[in-house]
Amino acid sequence: MPNPAKTESVALIAGPTASGKTALALWLAARHDATIINADSAQVYAALPILSAQPTPGEMAKVPHRLFGYLDGREACSAARWAGDAKTAIAEAWDEGRLPILVGGTGLYLRTLLDGIAPVPEIDADVRAAVRALPTGTAYAALMAEDPASAANLNPNDDSRIKRALEVIRSTGRSIAAWRKAKAGGIADDIRLHPIILLPPRDWLHERCNRRFEAMMAAGAVEEVRHLLQQDLPADPPLLRAIGVPEIGAMLAGEIDEAEAIARGQAATRQYAKRQYTWFRNQTSPDWPRWNGELSDSEYENIETILQF
Repeated sequence: MPNPAKTESVALIAGPTASGKTALALWLAARHDATIINADSAQVYAALPILSAQPTPGEMAKVPHRLFGYLDGREACSAARWAGDAKTAIAEAWDEGRLPILVGGTGLYLRTLLDGIAPVPEIDADVRAAVRALPTGTAYAALMAEDPASAANLNPNDDSRIKRALEVIRSTGRSIAAWRKAKAGGIADDIRLHPIILLPPRDWLHERCNRRFEAMMAAGAVEEVRHLLQQDLPADPPLLRAIGVPEIGAMLAGEIDEAEAIARGQAATRQYAKRQYTWFRNQTSPDWPRWNGELSDSEYENIETILQF
C-alpha cells in the first residue's frame, strides 16, 4: 500500500495480456493528468505495433505515452536497459506535474525497476562460450555439483536459467542467489506505489485472447510480419520470437494456412497469458491489490478507489 512518508507517486497496472490494462490506464490517465509508461517487453519495439498490442496512435494522442515503440528491432532490450529508461520517464512525468502510470505484463521489468538488479560482473567470454555449448542435461548436472542450491530451484529443462547460473558461479566464484541478495538501484523505497494486479476469470481472459488475435490479423498483422521478415535482422532477434511472428511467418512461407496460423496464434497467446497470470498471482507482493473480476467501464471507478490516488 502507499507509504505516506514518500511524496512522489507512481501508479502500476499489471497483469496478463488481454486483461484490459490499456483501456483502464487511458481512463485513469485522463482523470489524473498522467503519463502512461510502457512496461511490456514486446511493446518497446517499433516494428510490431499491432501484434504487440500497443496503444493506437489515436489513443496515444489523448495523453502522453512513453517507451512504446521506441527501439529498433535490431536491439535487444534487457530489463536493466528498460528500468533505466523507465526511471528517466518517471522523473520527466514528475517534472511535468504528471502522475506516472506504469502499464504492462513483463514481471521481470517491473521487478528490476522496483527492487533493483544484481551487480553481477561481466562474465568471462571463454566461460560463457563453454557453458552455452553444453547440452541442457550436462549443464544441469554441473550446476548440481557446483551450486546445488541454485540448481534445486530450477526446472531441469530450463536451459537459459541453468546456463546463466552455471556461468555466474564459474566466472565469479559466487552463487547467482548470493549476487541477487545484493540488488541495487531499485526505486521501491523512494516512491509511493499505487499498484493494481488484474487477474480476471480465466475463461473471460482466454476468450479475449482469441478475439484479439483475430482482430490483429484483420488489422494488418500479416503485413507487419511480412515487412519484419524482409528486414536485415541480426541472428535470433527477440522480435522473431514474439507471439504471432512464428505463426504468421509459417503461413507466409506456405507451411500452414490462415486458419491454422490463427489457431496457433490464439493458443500461443493463451499460453502466454497463463504464464503471466501465474507469475503475477504468485510473485508479486501479497499487499498489492488484486482485481479478480471482469474488467469493464462500469468497474473503473471501483478500481480507482482501490488505487487510492
